[in-house]
Amino acid sequence: MAAPSTRGRPDQRPAPEEAPQPPARAENPASGHGEKSHPDRSRVEVRRSARRSRTVSAYREGDRTIVLIPARMSHAEEQRWVAQMLEKLAAQESRRVLGDDALAARARELSAAYLDERARPAQVRWVTNQNSRWGSCTPSERTIRLSHRLQGMPEYVVDYVLLHELAHLLVPDHGPAFWALLEAYPRTERARGYLEGVVSAARLPHIPGARHAGGPAEPDPAGSCG
Repeated sequence: MAAPSTRGRPDQRPAPEEAPQPPARAENPASGHGEKSHPDRSRVEVRRSARRSRTVSAYREGDRTIVLIPARMSHAEEQRWVAQMLEKLAAQESRRVLGDDALAARARELSAAYLDERARPAQVRWVTNQNSRWGSCTPSERTIRLSHRLQGMPEYVVDYVLLHELAHLLVPDHGPAFWALLEAYPRTERARGYLEGVVSAARLPHIPGARHAGGPAEPDPAGSCG
């Protein structure tokens, strides 16, 4: 599948540009040039531009974070600003809570970006009565429900659960054909890890298992179809 455009990829949303005068010192700055690792284990790429003289900006690109900085910036300033922009992106993503209409619009974006618009739900909404799973769907009625517990979680996690349920409109079970539909989404494993961490921290009775190739499908942290 061809890589979708920025407009079609909900994980490519830039953080506001910031003028680097002066940056606050981060306690755990990123180190090195080019690609760097940071606490959420995504990849960071720093791009220097001679045309950019006063501002710093950042955005997500798949499972990478792109940070744009002025070419004249020193290595120490680069470290501080990478850490600061990562914090801003994380805060921006965690604040974003969608209403039902916006959730339905996001579902259409995800279907277009990753499922060739084949998954077309009739209804997508938040519910407060799902405490044992993150999402559910009814293929016969083409309805999708997401647990309100997802609200406030990072956007890529909500996107994963929503895409998971969209895929169930095409494949009801968790077999190989189902997982093949999610291969295009670059944050599947990261989102699953986040949800598994939430489940473990809450000591819920159901601890989702990892996916094993060639073996029987195991329960998924996004829940199963209803």
